[in-house]
Amino acid sequence: MDWDEAYRQGEIYWDKSAPSPVLKQYLDRHPIRGRALVPGCGHGHEVPLAVAHGLDAIGLDIAPTAIAEARALYPQLAERYIVGDLFNPAPELRGVFDLVLEHTCMSGLTPGLRASYRRGIDLTLRHGGLLIGVWYINPNLAPGEDGPPFPFSVPDLTALFADGYEIVADYIPDVAFKGREGRERLRVLRRSAAKKEGRSKKDEGSGPCGISCQRAQGEPDT
Repeated sequence: MDWDEAYRQGEIYWDKSAPSPVLKQYLDRHPIRGRALVPGCGHGHEVPLAVAHGLDAIGLDIAPTAIAEARALYPQLAERYIVGDLFNPAPELRGVFDLVLEHTCMSGLTPGLRASYRRGIDLTLRHGGLLIGVWYINPNLAPGEDGPPFPFSVPDLTALFADGYEIVADYIPDVAFKGREGRERLRVLRRSAAKKEGRSKKDEGSGPCGISCQRAQGEPDT
């Protein structure tokens, strides 16, 4: 798909002109700090959300038109939007992020590109960092329609990050954009920390942002 052409033509039906209510709810409940990447940011609505929650956030998109429009929408944050390829990130973006905020990037990719997405996360997220994802598991497609958005089952999500990541939180959110109710899943994954000698048990299970590697209290186990 030619993403820049889609933005030039205004054919961006996935854009809701607002940040993900699921991400907002999660960040409201879990104060975290660090440097955050929003891949496939489009018009970049999650970047001001992240900044408002104390994160040093960058929005990345392969479509120059999307980035130009994001800068126009959020001029006070214009320097935080950059053109780039998650599958081949610039050297200054590699291994420097404490968090990746996923919303609609994965769902726009054909299944054949999912391994490349995983590689892009590995290249940008540092060891011990968190991948906070709103995964569009079951989009409401017309009969015979393939996508995008492309369906992404829970077993496929689990398999994609089975090696090198552990689940921090996992549930069906109780907030959503209209039409997406019950179709998304909030799953937070922590990239395994690099092995170190003499690591104490106290250190185990704690992420870089102070989030324990346990299912968050008060969230449904679904």
